[in-house]
Amino acid sequence: MKLWMAFVLMAFLAWGCYVPTMHAAQMAFKGGALRAFLMVGLAYCLTAVLVPLVLLLAGKMEPWEWSTRGLSLGFLGGVLGAIGALGVILALKSGGTPLVVAPIVFAGAPVVNTLVSMGLHKPKTAPEPLFYIGLLLAAAGAFLVLRFRPQ
Repeated sequence: MKLWMAFVLMAFLAWGCYVPTMHAAQMAFKGGALRAFLMVGLAYCLTAVLVPLVLLLAGKMEPWEWSTRGLSLGFLGGVLGAIGALGVILALKSGGTPLVVAPIVFAGAPVVNTLVSMGLHKPKTAPEPLFYIGLLLAAAGAFLVLRFRPQ
């Protein structure tokens, strides 16, 4: 297995467990979705601030060089990630369940990602018709998961 695939596996396993875990946290806080989200922020601080700082400073894994564009886009990515996480938290708080919220989020996000990525990085050739069928199948898959979810 290529190293990048191990990281992809890490990401989808973590994100696959995210919604049910946050729902459980909300229930443990007796509906306290914002307190659960605050814990997400604390976890991000520990995981996404301290670990990279140690790796950059002590591990010298990358040069200590910064650009305004990199800072701006990195910050925007963080804001978008936090907004997405907040959307999940508020969807759960408003009555959504992990069996409904997660399929919608995780079927919709790849479609949006594909369209935004194509807008930012123009393809050299036009997508083939099967590409569009794949997008429709992603939507159909989410529909089927939601329609026939366990009760």
